Amino acid sequence: MAILFIRALIVYIVVIFSVRLMGKRQLGELQPSELVITILVSNIATLSLEDTEIPLLRGILPILALVCFEVIVSWGSLKSVKLRRLISGSPKIIIREGEIDQEMLHALRFSVDDLMSTLRTSGVFSVDEVQFAIVETNGSVSVYQKSEEQPATKKDVHTVQRDLDPPQIIIADGQLREKALEAIGQDEKWLRAVLRSKDMELEEVFLLTADKACSCHVVRRRNGRRNGA
Repeated sequence: MAILFIRALIVYIVVIFSVRLMGKRQLGELQPSELVITILVSNIATLSLEDTEIPLLRGILPILALVCFEVIVSWGSLKSVKLRRLISGSPKIIIREGEIDQEMLHALRFSVDDLMSTLRTSGVFSVDEVQFAIVETNGSVSVYQKSEEQPATKKDVHTVQRDLDPPQIIIADGQLREKALEAIGQDEKWLRAVLRSKDMELEEVFLLTADKACSCHVVRRRNGRRNGA
């Protein structure tokens, strides 16, 4: 009994260390690769506790190996956009400019009931209130309401708001996202003019977001190193 208690304590410490090493996320925020690693770690930890004939080291080493692999993949995803999209996928727009993208819903195997359920969890009970909705890589749905449905702020007083989709990420860590540029109805000529007005080059931009009203927000990179590839 004492041996089982000691084994359980050691496995518990290893699992806690492993989870902390992978980062602080809630279960619903896990990326697909992180969820797979979490499930595998829990199963391996259970085996070493159920069968005391299995050497404890043989139960701990696979856990540490999986966690190290996940850390390496996470590091690689941070450096490479292509690897990030391969491992985690990319967000999918299901409502754009107030219109439901039925083909995307079918591709994601989202039923109408699934769509309405996710909207309700965001406090929206009518599709008519939604200007933009996107399925994130972790499966959650982010909802952007039409201007007249959004809570009023002091800035909104005596102003008329247009129904616009939320800003798109045009440049991320020095990399241009051409599809996002097309989504706001602009081209590279417009982008170059924006960068000239900020006295910046493409490689100097850490983040640039813009909407269809050409409202931009630019963040300059603090150093010359790029995280993306």
